Amino acid sequence: MRLPLLAAVVAVALLLVAPFYFYSVTLMTIMCFVVFACSFNLLLGYSGLLCFGHAMFFGGAAYITGHLLKTTPMSLELAILCGGIFSGLLGLLIGVLSIRRQGIQFAMITLAFSQFVYFIFLQSSFTGGEDGMQAIPRNALFGLFDVSDNAVFYYVVLAVTLVCVFVYYRIVHSPYGEVLKAVRDNQPRVESLGFNPERVKLLAFVLSATMAGIAGGMKATVYQFATLTDASWPISAEVILMTLLGGLGTLTGPIFGAGIIIMLNDYLAGFGEWALISQGVILLVVIVFFRRGFVGEFDALTRYLRGRKAEAAVTKPENSVQAL
Repeated sequence: MRLPLLAAVVAVALLLVAPFYFYSVTLMTIMCFVVFACSFNLLLGYSGLLCFGHAMFFGGAAYITGHLLKTTPMSLELAILCGGIFSGLLGLLIGVLSIRRQGIQFAMITLAFSQFVYFIFLQSSFTGGEDGMQAIPRNALFGLFDVSDNAVFYYVVLAVTLVCVFVYYRIVHSPYGEVLKAVRDNQPRVESLGFNPERVKLLAFVLSATMAGIAGGMKATVYQFATLTDASWPISAEVILMTLLGGLGTLTGPIFGAGIIIMLNDYLAGFGEWALISQGVILLVVIVFFRRGFVGEFDALTRYLRGRKAEAAVTKPENSVQAL
């Protein structure tokens, strides 16, 4: 068994027993933001598109999922899926209007759209405005299984998270993922090969928005409420921090970044604004000393040590031959 596969099996085994030792709601929150951070990393790390308004997909799906669960007998998994589809369609609309721009222009356009969406949620009656959407029920899974207990619902969230991470992994390692990275690195050359870079990036934007929507729908069902905070700029900034902290363009970076930030927020919640200050300090440290993120720096160090070992292995036989 290869080392990455063995590590994945061990990680899943640990996650299966984790709720017996840790607070299940905190673990579910981490998993929701793992999916959210993976969606953002797909956009920025592999597409090179910086979205300043990614929370509009997260919060929008939370409201849609909650509204469907409150007003219809729809099963839980279908409601979360509908939230993801809504975010994907919203991503398609915004992507068509903004994908031709790059760099800071694209970032500011997405921020403007997110503020517009935030205002719509603020004024809409079904969202509850500033009071938020309260008492979201957890309808039966597949219409059969009761998941009202957090101990049971934890494994539902875990299953959805594992599926999303696997899909994220397959996208990155597919031929499309290779084209996507090529567009990020050298768009004119990819265009000269016959690809349409705008379509490639638009698909990545829609996939990222859909995955962010699934994360938002899960969070709404974990806490059983949705608020304007879910669609606000601070959540967009937080997912940027998670991705940068873990490592852009890495598979496991968003997982570590989301876990670290959520745990910090949980432990520093009693200190009020100090939680935000600590995030700012962490971001500065990462930008100055760990520009590739913790996982990115670890990968770079591993490659460097392997290179040194290979050089030593090549140099040793040469020295032996010269001695003879």
